[in-house]
Amino acid sequence: MRNWRERISIDPNICFGKPCIKGTRIWVSLIVDNLAADVPEEEIFEAYPDLTHEDVQAALAFAAEMARERYVDIPIP
Repeated sequence: MRNWRERISIDPNICFGKPCIKGTRIWVSLIVDNLAADVPEEEIFEAYPDLTHEDVQAALAFAAEMARERYVDIPIP
């Protein structure tokens, strides 16, 4: 998804400013956490019927951009 901004909003008055799918209170992190836990998209859609495949793709694109833009120090043993 080239333009995740069309599907994701960040509003300090909604869900404490956490990134959400526009028009919902579904956090981007919730979608990414589920995918990371190997939950199939179909199960995510059953739990959150307002979500679409494009919403999930936007959540992944957002997460990828955040990973590129932010650095976390990881100790090297």
